[in-house]
Amino acid sequence: MIGKLKGIVDSFGDDFVLLDVGGVCYEAFCSSRSLAALPKPGEAATLFVEMIVREDMIRLYGFSGQAEKSWFRTLTGVQGVGARVALAILSVLTSSELASAIALQDKTAIGRANGVGPKLAQRIVTELKGKAPDLGAVDAGALGLQTALGDGAAAGNVTDAVSALTNLGYSSQLASGAVARIIAREGEDVPTEKLIRLGLRELSS
Repeated sequence: MIGKLKGIVDSFGDDFVLLDVGGVCYEAFCSSRSLAALPKPGEAATLFVEMIVREDMIRLYGFSGQAEKSWFRTLTGVQGVGARVALAILSVLTSSELASAIALQDKTAIGRANGVGPKLAQRIVTELKGKAPDLGAVDAGALGLQTALGDGAAAGNVTDAVSALTNLGYSSQLASGAVARIIAREGEDVPTEKLIRLGLRELSS
């Protein structure tokens, strides 16, 4: 099995890169984020790789980091999520945004990806709850608060502050992350009005 490729970028397609490794060009399908992170043709690059082998096909999928590769594996374990849909999700959400969306049970965020309808988005956030494969890029305090929000178990001041910030146009991930940082500094008993005020300051800085 191939786990990682180091070589020279040969060329790009709409959804893949050709990586020259010692004179052999490997075709790896990637999310748009991973493609954008790669250098221009002729320069050295490294791809984390997932190889899928079927009776009629051997295909490589490439990722800019281990976290994205782990999420790809996790997503494709959900019924109805094939490799193409998993890459579409990873094209619109970073690993930390995906972890937050699942913790918040935010099917709307997942549904932004091509090929993900409301029912599949609901299945993804339900089945993957508590199964984030990599937390290195996610603040544990923020994720814990987002999980409480998704479960409907967050304190009233937190719920009201996050709701107010989202009503002002911020995403639920940004709003909850900001509130989590404030609580880490100020404690859990900050009044709602102060949470909102400090949240706005946090989000505008």
